[in-house]
Formats: sequence, structure tokens, C-alpha cells
Amino acid sequence: MRALIAEDETHLADDLVRRLARLWPELNIVGVVQDGLAARQALIELATDIAFLDIRMPGLSGLDAAKSAPPACRVVFVTAHDEHAVAAFEQAAADYLLKPVSDARLEKCITRLQQATPPQTDALLAQLQNLLGTAAKPEPLRWLRAQVGQDIRLIAVADVCFFQATDKYTSVVTRDGEFLLRTPLKELAAQLDPELFWQIHRGTLVNAQQIKAARRDLLGRFALTLRDRPETLAVSRSYAHLFRQM
Repeated sequence: MRALIAEDETHLADDLVRRLARLWPELNIVGVVQDGLAARQALIELATDIAFLDIRMPGLSGLDAAKSAPPACRVVFVTAHDEHAVAAFEQAAADYLLKPVSDARLEKCITRLQQATPPQTDALLAQLQNLLGTAAKPEPLRWLRAQVGQDIRLIAVADVCFFQATDKYTSVVTRDGEFLLRTPLKELAAQLDPELFWQIHRGTLVNAQQIKAARRDLLGRFALTLRDRPETLAVSRSYAHLFRQM
């Protein structure tokens, strides 16, 4: 069988290629692309039996790219966000994988794909809705992966002093430096521990343990000084209540 992988994070795409080679050596991966437009083009041009599509990609979502898949192509959506699950199965997905994907879950997906008769989408959708309705809240994010040149830098979330939105990226500022993530701040905030990271501005999340002092000016505006960084962080009026004395 011939497979396409569409994943905008290079290290995640490489990891899926390696794991599929180990768990399903007969599978022929005919293409790996990193954005939705390239995925749509590959689905049109390549005779693929299976497509592993990340849902959130630059240019075009995996859900939209899947509309160009041949009728016989089995689509597996891969994402870190379960709010897309129902929409994925409405696109007649063969399966839906939530990141991080374990080997055990990937093996179940492979078994499903190898079945001669594809399972009924309605039945899969009912199972998924039941799972999402009863699943416990996932653990907060503990590690970040930032690309630095050709290397992937692992950053402990607890070591982050603050996050700041920067155009289409999120700036991750630690005691030792600054890194860029392609994940939007709003998306990242949903994965962090709200007890540890406080939103102080539409574009800023601060590690509460890093706050040294909150100073208020004559107009009642707050600014934060940090323990391990020289920057001063502005607090918008919407979040000023976090620093007013009780």
C-alpha cells in the first residue's frame, strides 16, 4: 500500500516515518509534505491508498486537503487537538490520532487500515464522541520542542519565564535565551498549567514563579519585573485585577 504523510513539523514527520517503517515495513511511503497546499497537490497527483494528515498546517488545513483525496484513499487525521475530532470523522476519516501518539495506538490504527473492509464511519464517530465526552482533562504540557538551526532544542516548560506572541509565532523566553515556536500563543495557552502561567496581556503569558514585583504607575497601569530576566512586562487593564491588593 502507498501512503502520504502531511506534517508541518519536520521532526514529527520523520518520527512517524520511522515508526511506520518499524511497525508496518510493507507500507510504501511515497511522499512527505509540510503544508496543506502541498498535501492537496500530492493527493491529486500521487496514487495513494492512505494519507496521514495533520489538521493544522500552513496554507490549508488537513480537513480541507482531504477533500482532494481519491475515493479509495483511507485518511488518518493526526492532531494535538481533540476539538477537531467530530469534523474529522465527518470527512469520512479511517482513523483519528491524538498527539503524542503511542506505539500501541499506532498499531491499532495500522490494524484498522489493513482490514479488507473499512469500518463504518458512523460507528467510529459514535465511539469517538463517547471517548471525548468521558476523557479526563489531559496533563499540562511539560516539554517544548523548538528548532534551532538543524537541531531540535528541548525546553522544560517550568524553565520558561514568559511567552509572547510574535506575528505568526510564539516567542519562548527562558533565563538563557529566546526561541521561536510555530504554535500560536492561544493554542499553546490551552496546553499549559493555568496555575503556573498567567495571562497578563492578550499577547503575553508569564510564569507566576518568575514575578518579582508588580508596580503600578500614576494611571493605575501595572508592569511586572522578573527574577531571571531584565524585561518589564506590561499588564493590560483586563488582567490588572490579578495584582490588586485584596
